[in-house]
Amino acid sequence: MHSKVLVFGAFDPLHQGHIDLFKQASELGDELAVVVTRDSGIRQVKNREPQLNEIMRRQEVEQNEYVDEALLGDEWPNEDSYRLLEELDFDILALGFDQLPDDKKVREELNKRGKKRAQVVRLESFEPERYSSTRLRGFII
Repeated sequence: MHSKVLVFGAFDPLHQGHIDLFKQASELGDELAVVVTRDSGIRQVKNREPQLNEIMRRQEVEQNEYVDEALLGDEWPNEDSYRLLEELDFDILALGFDQLPDDKKVREELNKRGKKRAQVVRLESFEPERYSSTRLRGFII
């Protein structure tokens, strides 16, 4: 049976920790789709300007050997920040070790959207003290 894995993230900047996340996620299924956060989402949620624009970030992600498809997420602000969970076809939602929201909230949103069969998997961290996006932008965590 063919299975599709879905990952969300800003990937700004794309670093070795993200590459490891893609590798882990790709090993969970047959196909990996990655949703890249829009510039407006970075501004709204992370309260900063993106280092690279959304087109460049999507292209970087798409060029990764583990990624089968990269697409842009929704513009922010939006009425339903979980809309894509309903719209996209996937079997496994792979989340970073420290990615929000928590698993309970994710499960609630999946169930509400008719995705009760979708698995939620938390991926392992990859040298978070070294490969944190925040740290790589020069901020102290």
